[in-house]
Amino acid sequence: MNIMDELALQRLLEDVRTGACTPDDAVQLLRRLPFADLGFAKVDHHRHLRQGLPEAVYAQGKTAEQCSAIVGELLGDPLSDGPPVILTRADADQLALVVREHPGSVVTVTGPATGADRSRGELATAVWRRASPRSHRTLVITAGTSDLPVARECQATLTALGLEPVLLPDCGVAGVHRLLASADELADVDAVVVVAGMEGALASLVGGITPAPVVAIPTSTGYGAALEGVTALLAMHASCAAGITVVGIDNGFGAACALARMLP
Repeated sequence: MNIMDELALQRLLEDVRTGACTPDDAVQLLRRLPFADLGFAKVDHHRHLRQGLPEAVYAQGKTAEQCSAIVGELLGDPLSDGPPVILTRADADQLALVVREHPGSVVTVTGPATGADRSRGELATAVWRRASPRSHRTLVITAGTSDLPVARECQATLTALGLEPVLLPDCGVAGVHRLLASADELADVDAVVVVAGMEGALASLVGGITPAPVVAIPTSTGYGAALEGVTALLAMHASCAAGITVVGIDNGFGAACALARMLP
């Protein structure tokens, strides 16, 4: 039984009240709250209760065995209901072990690693137990195909959280004109994620058109004065399109979580 979400916890309390579960058995189940100490990591089982967002496993810096152990702890009983489990930035070795030991995931190969991760090759995001679909219409827009690894990480995380997005790759200036060929294209969405490197101008362009919340992700795409994404980051923070939310460089996962917090 997984007790990381509110409904499951309510069911456990009801089972104790009706006698379907003994107090001793309930205590055994609750020992995993608020966290489980695996020796090398403390796994937070209260995050979904506190925030409504699932705990995630950031693979960089962990061994494949550590990734698998944390995913297993979060899954608990893989046959029970519970919040999503998300493994991010997993390389080929990490992914191979984790999906073999914990079947049933949906894997998104995001593409070549970005920024300081480049030496790790192609990375992927794996998701177990996607959340129930939500009715919001969301877009993920990239300035170019070089930004797709970050956009795919964001798309996979949004899908895990129940927000199935439309991915519109390579929407530079010409792409935006195609996107706006119909006046309803951006007017009818509930939220937009803009992914751009270089000077990060796409965030201001989209933010000045749509009434929906905009989350901007600066990427490390670029050369020279792009400064591994710092220029795009500062440009997005200085945007004249008021109200844009900006996350860290290449942080597709964080952008998805920010958008999930915004939408009711």
